[in-house]
Amino acid sequence: MNEERWHIIFTGRVQSVGFRYRSKYAADALGLSGWVQNLWDGSVEMEVQGSEEDIQSMISAIQTSNYILINDVSSKQVPLENDSCFHIR
Repeated sequence: MNEERWHIIFTGRVQSVGFRYRSKYAADALGLSGWVQNLWDGSVEMEVQGSEEDIQSMISAIQTSNYILINDVSSKQVPLENDSCFHIR
């Protein structure tokens, strides 16, 4: 399994709707590492590391919430890091 690390910015209705906590639960269930945090402009920033398939599964799980509405996703691949878990910043 090839590991990848992605830096992702989510915009839309992504703050004050449980986005970060849903991200953490999904990442933990899939064995992904990285972090997620709110940004001052109302978007959410994330770095997540694992297989591309698991990262896509995580994003799909986040989108199943009735409260979260992702309007745009901006992502780029970044160098791997040695995170041991996924955490909320």
